[in-house]
Amino acid sequence: MGEIGPAEPWAVRETGLTDETLTTAQLRQSESVFALANGHIGLRGNLDEGLPDGMPGTYLNSLYEERDLVHPEAGYGFPETTQTIVDAPNGKLIALTVDDEPFDVRTGTLRRHERCLDLRAGTLQRDVEWVSGSGAAVRIRSTRVVSFAYSSVAAIRYEVEALDGPVRIRIDSDLLANEEQPDQRDDPRASATFEAPLRPVSHSPDVLLHRTGRSGIEVASAVAHTGAPVTTSSEPDRIRAVVSTTLRPGEPLRLDKFLAYAWHESDPATKALADRDEAVELGFDTLLERQREYLDDFWDSADVELDGDPEVQQGVRFCLFHVLQAGAEAGPHPIAAKGLTGNGYDGHVLWDTETFVLPVLTYTHPACVGLALRWRHRTLGAARDRARELRLAGAAYPWRTIGGTECSGYWPAGTAALHVNADIAAAVLRYVAATGDEEFLRDAGLEILGETARLWCRISHADDDGVFHISGVTGPDEYTALVDDNVFTNLMARQNLLGAASHSAGSPDELSAWREAADGLFIPYAEKREVHEQHAGFTRLEEWDFDETKDDDYPLMLHFPYLDLYRRQVVKQADLVLAMMLHPAEFTPEQKRRTFEYYEARTVRDSSLSAPVQAVLAAETGHLDLAHDYLAEAALLDLRAGGESSGDGLHIAACAGAWIALVQGFGGFRDHGGRPSFAPRLPGHLPRLRFCLRWRESRIRVTVTPERVTYEATGAEVTFHHYGTPVTLADGETTTILLDPVENRPAPPSPRPPQRRRDALEPS
Repeated sequence: MGEIGPAEPWAVRETGLTDETLTTAQLRQSESVFALANGHIGLRGNLDEGLPDGMPGTYLNSLYEERDLVHPEAGYGFPETTQTIVDAPNGKLIALTVDDEPFDVRTGTLRRHERCLDLRAGTLQRDVEWVSGSGAAVRIRSTRVVSFAYSSVAAIRYEVEALDGPVRIRIDSDLLANEEQPDQRDDPRASATFEAPLRPVSHSPDVLLHRTGRSGIEVASAVAHTGAPVTTSSEPDRIRAVVSTTLRPGEPLRLDKFLAYAWHESDPATKALADRDEAVELGFDTLLERQREYLDDFWDSADVELDGDPEVQQGVRFCLFHVLQAGAEAGPHPIAAKGLTGNGYDGHVLWDTETFVLPVLTYTHPACVGLALRWRHRTLGAARDRARELRLAGAAYPWRTIGGTECSGYWPAGTAALHVNADIAAAVLRYVAATGDEEFLRDAGLEILGETARLWCRISHADDDGVFHISGVTGPDEYTALVDDNVFTNLMARQNLLGAASHSAGSPDELSAWREAADGLFIPYAEKREVHEQHAGFTRLEEWDFDETKDDDYPLMLHFPYLDLYRRQVVKQADLVLAMMLHPAEFTPEQKRRTFEYYEARTVRDSSLSAPVQAVLAAETGHLDLAHDYLAEAALLDLRAGGESSGDGLHIAACAGAWIALVQGFGGFRDHGGRPSFAPRLPGHLPRLRFCLRWRESRIRVTVTPERVTYEATGAEVTFHHYGTPVTLADGETTTILLDPVENRPAPPSPRPPQRRRDALEPS
């Protein structure tokens, strides 16, 4: 990607392009960073003219194709097919020819090239000055928007201006299906690719209609242009609009392009044309106005202000913007691990959504959370079928899916990761507690809670002493699989069972059985080491030899057999630490400190989900500088191209993790037990943190400094806890409370310590 300029509070700006920044890897990175989406449709940040590119991408939520899963050895219950997101018709393409020479950033002279992702306007803007080989100079400006207010609509404004003298120009504006895609990388997180996945059904100068071959999904793509006269033609995979004219200095040409998509509809072509016509009637300027209004409302309750670290401030807002883009209009479809910024993980939704993304949206933009959970309810039938296939009770939600059926062929870390069922139930309980949405609870939530509780009641078993165990499962840490009594899984199952019982989601006999199983679940603890075990027997495993592990051996899963990983004390990502974050009342403060430090020495963060969770527990246990380090790792992971590659899409859960690290870490926010509580603490080198939470009909604004915290309520009266003490505020009331000093403990040993954030803030 081009050079990212100095941190700006409300924008991400790329300045300049060079041969080094036009490599495939760099292009893929920038295309993810500058992607625009609304949860319904997504446009990767490819250049307007298409080439050069790293990976073209136009995605429609749940537009997928099916393919066979081939297993080296067949086994009962192995999924036979999977689903892969496919590239929809690309309407971003606008090619320019100047005096018969195609505009290309790799040719001629590039005087200026700047792109800006505006986080308040919700647009991607581009400004280019280019001189052709023959000396013709032009300025090109484009503005791209994917509408939040009109979920099926995207639009582009393209402007060309002659600079030094008259120039002949031609604009070819395309809507193109079945673009060639790069081959799959040798990485389990990468996507499969299809050659020409969309089969033509019909075409006209206004709309293309295609159908996927096996999944049978029809998709219509409509386009229109205003602002300049165009000549339009069509063929099965392309609509092309052409503008030819001569430009003189001071007489710029402006072309507005409107796109609308429809799929999973009974008559998608009619729907796409109607949505396109509505967008044309509104006009480009009105679309921009509505986009800004939508984002103004979002930022009013979602913004997080952090003084003292402008780069992390930019990163947190960038992350929140992409979380919104992933989830805002996702219903009636899922929120994928990469959102709609790339095709990584085949476009699948995983447990990341309920555990990381939905908590953030619950307290910042709750309307879309109900839609996401209603999608889980709509796929409950497939989850019931899967439970029957696995000889379980209730519902077994898939580890990876798009349409609702299991798409993961990797049994130890897929099928055995049954905690996904409790993760979904926890999201239901959190959403209902925070919003009071009783209609959702009646229509969908109770059924989800009941069916997931039935699974845990069936899979848990009591030993001779009446203690309940859950055996042969995989927790969040995929470097230990098929274990007994994973603490995270057991605590999540307990919450699921008790939550279902408290809402009377079953028969009287079931409620009694659920409470008995929940109360009796075993939580392993290593008495000699005085720490909780990630699972029964974990602390008796052989230690991993970190001294013999080289830097380029990470991620370990790509360089070591799972047999080595499964039988040693090496942790891919926060697992027991995540349990302490989500279930704080189950651990004493001293247990949290000792357990956090123990697992710090064994956690390698081969998952982007780990750093934000470690940030929260680092803050809670007094390792404030370390918490800042992990916060920065999460907030800057995609923006600064650190850690895992983002070329196949952004890490949406890690983006959500930036909010989690700040609000739950330094803000000390917890929601366990269905009520908000705060225990803020801020390191002395960060002057101020400010954030807002939505709770029922109230908004709680929290301002933290190293010395004090101020709470302000707007809306209905609200009660919360501050370090265990109840606080009640009416509309417009504020209270300021002095904070006790917190000892800043040094970071415990770690096999892969994060970069020190304070060093980056030191003046050179």
